[in-house]
Amino acid sequence: MSADIVLSDRDRHFLEGGEGKAYRLAMQLVLGAAEAMGAEELVDIDFVHIDACFYSGQAHIDFARFILENDGRFAVPAWTNNGLVDLRRPELRSGVDPEVVAGAKELMRLYEEIGCETVWTCAPYQLPGAGRPKCGSHIAVGESNAVSFYNSVLGARTNKYGDFLEVACGLTGRAPKAGRHTDEGRRATLLITLDQVPEALRDQDIFFHVLGHMIGREAGVHTPAIAGLPRDTGEDRLKAIAAGAAASGGVTLYHAIGVTPEAPDIVTAFGGLEPEARLDVSPEALMAARDSLSTGAREGMVDMVALGTPHFSFTEFGALAALLDGRRVTDGVSLYVSTSRHVAALAAEKGWVETLERAGGKLITDTCTYFSPAVRGCKGRVMTNSAKWAYYAPGMLGVEVVFGSLEDCVETACAGSVRRDSAVWHPNAWGA
Repeated sequence: MSADIVLSDRDRHFLEGGEGKAYRLAMQLVLGAAEAMGAEELVDIDFVHIDACFYSGQAHIDFARFILENDGRFAVPAWTNNGLVDLRRPELRSGVDPEVVAGAKELMRLYEEIGCETVWTCAPYQLPGAGRPKCGSHIAVGESNAVSFYNSVLGARTNKYGDFLEVACGLTGRAPKAGRHTDEGRRATLLITLDQVPEALRDQDIFFHVLGHMIGREAGVHTPAIAGLPRDTGEDRLKAIAAGAAASGGVTLYHAIGVTPEAPDIVTAFGGLEPEARLDVSPEALMAARDSLSTGAREGMVDMVALGTPHFSFTEFGALAALLDGRRVTDGVSLYVSTSRHVAALAAEKGWVETLERAGGKLITDTCTYFSPAVRGCKGRVMTNSAKWAYYAPGMLGVEVVFGSLEDCVETACAGSVRRDSAVWHPNAWGA
């Protein structure tokens, strides 16, 4: 371990085993990461989002048991990412080995005992309290869309922390001061312009999913800054960019000029320097990115419609309920909405869950529908409005994906075959 990293007395106390084996291991992990990242010091964190609660085998259980049995407890508020199964209805995921279900439940129980707030969501930023850190707060997050959203939309500071390392940060309350935790590591280097994109399209939800997917494919090692988004762009749309870019390209931070907190103007976003690269989004490139999210035939029958990746927000649920009110999903088609327990409870109070279920849809919490094994009814051709779901599901589940807007998804679920708004999908709408 490098002797050049500045440690506090508390750090040394942990490292020397003063609080036991769990904290010693945790500090060793944090310092190992710091050395690999070239950090000269550690930084205090205010919050941690735990991804290691997702069951991927016995090693995850062994690690959590070691922490618990050696009296490890989180030093900061720690919230859980989603898990492999819906704890309330594990039967929704067909084909899961009973031992895997048991392992997933045991792992989730262990993290509750270690001190996690058991929110089981990939979108903790939708919840009140510690899940909404202030701009400039240092945190430790592992889930890709959450990392991007926290960094970009809230201005909190986190790198993407892998399983076990984020636990170590939460136990010690410390993280390496490197990468996105530093001012230099947050400076934009790629300018993305939207001058060629019609303003009317910039007011369509589908555009933000496609833009995020395109940015992920094009950004490479750069930190992008987008010029031209409407100044009143809301969090659901910014979430779509974050999720799409994090999935297709591992983008952990983007700036939206005049919209996100660290980018009131171009000069500030780029730290007073000139952009190192520039991308002028063309209608043709945007449509190519849109079309790449559909992996097979874009016509014909569908077997399932998947919504909520990342987890559906309260406002998204309201929009869905309005579209479904008085309608019915076609027999033989499964409609799933993934969300957190918190949002589900709020939606139930509004009667929106009842609207969904009366229409024949199903609500799923604690997990996500693109995880393998598939949920019941996930086969053949699936439509989604999520760039993240469309990107991951073909490889995870072996299904054919059709991408569309939320409105397209509802029309498709009720018709039983692919439906798209021809006006929105016409090349003219995209500026071509």
